[in-house]
Amino acid sequence: MLLNIQNTHTHLTGAIKITGSKSETNRLLLLQALFKGIAIENLSNSDDGMLMQKALLSDAETIDIHHAGTAMRFLTAYFAIQKGRKTILTGSKRMQERPIGILVDALRSLGAQIEYQKEEGYPPLCIQGTSLTKNEVTLKANVSSQYISALMLIGATLPEGLIITLEGKITSVPYINMTLQLLHQLDIIASFEGQSIKIQPAALGELSKTITVESDWSSASYYYSLVALMHKHKDSHPTEITISSYKKDSLQGDAVLAKIYTELGVTSHFENHALTLRLDAHKELPETLTLDLSNSPDIAQTIAVSCFGLGIACDLSGLHTLKIKETDRLEALKAEITKLGGDIEVTDKTLHLKTRITPIKENCTIATYHDHRMAMAFAPLGLFVPICIEDAGVVSKSYPDFWEDLKTLGFKQEIIH
Repeated sequence: MLLNIQNTHTHLTGAIKITGSKSETNRLLLLQALFKGIAIENLSNSDDGMLMQKALLSDAETIDIHHAGTAMRFLTAYFAIQKGRKTILTGSKRMQERPIGILVDALRSLGAQIEYQKEEGYPPLCIQGTSLTKNEVTLKANVSSQYISALMLIGATLPEGLIITLEGKITSVPYINMTLQLLHQLDIIASFEGQSIKIQPAALGELSKTITVESDWSSASYYYSLVALMHKHKDSHPTEITISSYKKDSLQGDAVLAKIYTELGVTSHFENHALTLRLDAHKELPETLTLDLSNSPDIAQTIAVSCFGLGIACDLSGLHTLKIKETDRLEALKAEITKLGGDIEVTDKTLHLKTRITPIKENCTIATYHDHRMAMAFAPLGLFVPICIEDAGVVSKSYPDFWEDLKTLGFKQEIIH
């Protein structure tokens, strides 16, 4: 679906309900499958959440998780401990290009029986469920936190629990802490100190716990971007968007948005799990926004597009994991921002955007590369110029209601084909 969007309004106000965090949802769904008696409220309605739920309920031998990277990592660990069950875990063409060897090696070192169906180190996988005999594993600390979380989630089911030793600088710490806190909510004894994560064994009986999933902070990022971009509407009326449900003491690493966007003139106000974003029109914007996003790489696209729209430079680092997402997000950003008239350079782990001195090009078609975040990160530029989003339906991966919610904020939308 090719979608043309534009918003010519001089004001931006509204209230939007965003469903549960995809990251929290997928962790809790796995824990729910392992420990009976867990009820989950405000589940994510994303494709990834639905695929995770469907996979865990399926008794089929072949499980296809399409583009769902989190599901691939978590389910690899889950099916590895399903004693006596054989599972072929596969996904889309892009998923079969995304490495999983580090997790497979870690699980094998614990006693898992996993074989590659095609290329060594990549899905699809043939997993023969078995009892894991060891309780200690070591892996590099700068890998995707999903590998580490996958091991943490099954750790309490092992007879002697699990000790994970991390080597080197640890990245994406908030996602590890999120997994840790969710284990704590289920009264599982677990710790993360220095380079060591320890998970104590837990009984697999009835827990009788109800956990409410906080709304997704990654999805909130697009509204932070919209409010920040209203800086460039000199004749605009007050800007205020309320989104829910959010906590000031969030488990999600992307909650750092509230701090980051104060630099771009957005204030955050929490009240009764509602988060109200307001524009501080008098805020002086920085010439260059410099950030290390090692702990929150998923918001890099939103921030880069925000800075491009505002006409300011940005230097973003800590982005090495973006090379192996739904697409190579760094190269994708470079291609699409250049298309709009930007001057941008990327390496394998950094992004450097120069100050924009020319107008944004109108009616450009933004390629999304099967990546939901590309579609949503560029959409706010419709405040300035008409813009076309290719494969707009890709947002269903994490935020199916995105385009409808934009309509409530005055965005005109036309399906081209």
